[in-house]
Amino acid sequence: MKNIKMKKTIIFLFALAFLSVSCDDFLDVNDNPNDPAISTPSLTLPVAQQSFVALNARTMTTLGNYLVVNWSTPSNWSANAIYSRYNFTSSDFTTIFETSYAGIFKDLTYVETYEDATGAVDYSYYKAICKIIKGFQYQLLVDLYGDVPYTEANLRGENTTPAYDDAETVYKSVIEDLAVAVDLIQNAPDNAVDPGTQDIIYGGDMDHWVEFANTIKLRMLVRLSNTGQDSYITNQIASIDANGGGYITGDVAANPGYSSSANKQQPFWDYYRTAVTGIQNSRGDYTVASEYAITYLETTTNDPRLSRLYAPASASGAFKGTQQITTLPGTGFTSEDVSKVGPGLLVSAEEDQVVMTLSEALFIQAEAVVRGYISGGDSVARDLYESAIEASFDYLGVTTDAEDYYDQPILNVSWDNSPNKIEAIITQKWVALNGTSSIESWIDLTRTGYPSGLPIPVESPGTRPVRLLYPSSEIARNSDNVPAQSSDDVFTNYPFWK
Repeated sequence: MKNIKMKKTIIFLFALAFLSVSCDDFLDVNDNPNDPAISTPSLTLPVAQQSFVALNARTMTTLGNYLVVNWSTPSNWSANAIYSRYNFTSSDFTTIFETSYAGIFKDLTYVETYEDATGAVDYSYYKAICKIIKGFQYQLLVDLYGDVPYTEANLRGENTTPAYDDAETVYKSVIEDLAVAVDLIQNAPDNAVDPGTQDIIYGGDMDHWVEFANTIKLRMLVRLSNTGQDSYITNQIASIDANGGGYITGDVAANPGYSSSANKQQPFWDYYRTAVTGIQNSRGDYTVASEYAITYLETTTNDPRLSRLYAPASASGAFKGTQQITTLPGTGFTSEDVSKVGPGLLVSAEEDQVVMTLSEALFIQAEAVVRGYISGGDSVARDLYESAIEASFDYLGVTTDAEDYYDQPILNVSWDNSPNKIEAIITQKWVALNGTSSIESWIDLTRTGYPSGLPIPVESPGTRPVRLLYPSSEIARNSDNVPAQSSDDVFTNYPFWK
């Protein structure tokens, strides 16, 4: 994908759009603040996209990295004890649910349902983009929560207490909507307006949006591999082939004009670095490597990505991690003694914010081939697997040849030395998604049990979480519809596709 650097004036449009959509004249009692009338798709779309990008770059990535044991906490900080104890409650990670519905979906629905009063302008491209982003986010919500509001959701003031839809029904509805989005793009009328630079992800290149839609759809279909629906899966993949758009051929990333200024930094960078100065902030100090990840990369697999995923410890210059535990020794495991987030992930404040890497997309295709959903057999699956590793090396800026790495006769590194191809794919995908879409690694772990051998914190109940609990805020306002849940559900209530 071409590296799109948008004009910095888009940041102003972000603020204007937020005011237009979210802060309608609240002094006018004749206007419903839940259903504002002032905005346009061109103003609202970049707001929704940036909110979507930031949520996945920060909260989702952090949650994923801790649950698949990429990250830990040093002894001189008490932050993030929840990841050592797994004592998840309905007050944890509420941003994922709330931002999705109250922010992202709200703005996307505004754009998706907008109609030009004169009929002179068609917004098919805008509507398609909204459906695709919704599809991406709804997939994650179902994977993390199970049943969620869908049919009655996003109606603003018309229905503030939506019913919950069955998780599988939502999945298949999203799959259908992704096909609708592709059709909107490929059959848009002549007066369809080009989003141009208001699209901070692809700059209005709708062919790339078709590729992205197809890739999200394939990811969802592969998720269904354990549900006994092979016929449905293959038919849906045939429909992807029929539209001719293919899958993504580069990283999917956003950039509205990120800079080192306050509130304008790349979201992932902003999470760990102070604006303007670029100096490490508190989160950057207490987010460190796990002992398991360092050992796996350095000793087990001799992986050159180690020095890009993690930084050497400032005290020793060596790579060192910690266990996920709250009782680490006071010396030898402080933030100065262990490795932090590395330079391949924290590049700069101006860097594009990745949404989905090419590496992930290639691993998904490799799994689809191994499972027989895509034709080609072992040779095609191997090519996709090795190309995915190469794409990971490229993304992280590794200077050594990826072939030297995956030619090592090591289990789950070399294709030929890995009898369980699904395990090899998911394990390498776990490495490749470290620091980016690592929430997908947690979902993969729940779905497949891979990568195998990930340690479970000794202070936890002994079982890794498989889902999140509905937020207490949602329970309070929509108690008649929120499915019943208990604290045990975190460990026992698996997604429908398990």
